[in-house]
Amino acid sequence: MAESTFTFRVDGELKAAFAEVAAGQERTAAQLLRVLMKDAAHRDRELREHDRWFRREVELALTEADDAATARLAHESVRSNWQQQRAAIERQTTGRPA
Repeated sequence: MAESTFTFRVDGELKAAFAEVAAGQERTAAQLLRVLMKDAAHRDRELREHDRWFRREVELALTEADDAATARLAHESVRSNWQQQRAAIERQTTGRPA
């Protein structure tokens, strides 16, 4: 990979403070800037990958929801099932009926 130079202006106080931070990590300011740049690029790539994954999942869910062959459960059936499970757990933990 070819190296290139990155030049920009920065306030003198900020430069001094950054150099101090870099020295505290036993690095030069340039080394720390490279680490920060790599981290930023990595985070951005992960965010974009997650966004693509999430959008695919939503699209699949919407397709499934629109499919007439998708099995459906009545709300009351699900609610009743969870109430029974919750009561059983409460009986196990307290020894009393819910």
